[in-house]
Amino acid sequence: MLSGFYTAGSGILNQQRNVNIIGNNISNNQTVGYKAQRMIQTTYEHNFLTRLENGVYHRIGEGDPAVYTEEVETLHDESYLKETENPYDMALVGKGYFNIAGNNNTYLTRNGNFNIDAEGYLVLDGIGRVQGRNGDLNVGGSDFSITPHGLVYNSDGVFVDRLLVTAPAEGTEIRKFDNGMFIAENAEIMDVTTVYQNHLEQSNVDMNEEYTGLIEAQRALQACASALKMVDKINEKAAGLSSIS
Repeated sequence: MLSGFYTAGSGILNQQRNVNIIGNNISNNQTVGYKAQRMIQTTYEHNFLTRLENGVYHRIGEGDPAVYTEEVETLHDESYLKETENPYDMALVGKGYFNIAGNNNTYLTRNGNFNIDAEGYLVLDGIGRVQGRNGDLNVGGSDFSITPHGLVYNSDGVFVDRLLVTAPAEGTEIRKFDNGMFIAENAEIMDVTTVYQNHLEQSNVDMNEEYTGLIEAQRALQACASALKMVDKINEKAAGLSSIS
């Protein structure tokens, strides 16, 4: 009977985590450059189900005693671009990420909702300075321009630097942080990624898919909770019968 507790209990924990992940996707639907996440679940040891009849065990099916979250996958699919009137806004088309230096780390992000600090450096508010291939990118003021190849020119038309766009090397572990930030220990420079000034990449959250997944997860959560109550009642009755005997 204890296996029933484990099965229903693991289902509750797993589906609650799924609901939280989907809810986070929905809440970030309007977050610039946000990448949706998906829960990948797996099971503990697979068991054969048997029935004892006339002293002989007969196989009647298969089952999994418990499930758990194997990993939470980030969907790195590109989304559509929205045109803005802000010269600091940038978007990437193709493989690659902006590089932001902050808090002793270099973060990767598709969020190009940049600003400028008092010293003329391009920054992502709350995170750090945008990186060119020669370090912190100083654009001087709002009259700078950037070509589709990422070449940055100041208001006098003088070349400043080239925007640093990188992508994690194949097989590299990518760690996800809040606000659409990622860290990868081994990143490669991307020369073919196109840069669009006065544009922002929107989140890749599909609301229809998220709402459908949320309904499924909530129903599964309710089913596991009902199963747990049922197992508890059966266990209670079994304990009562054993005490009588």
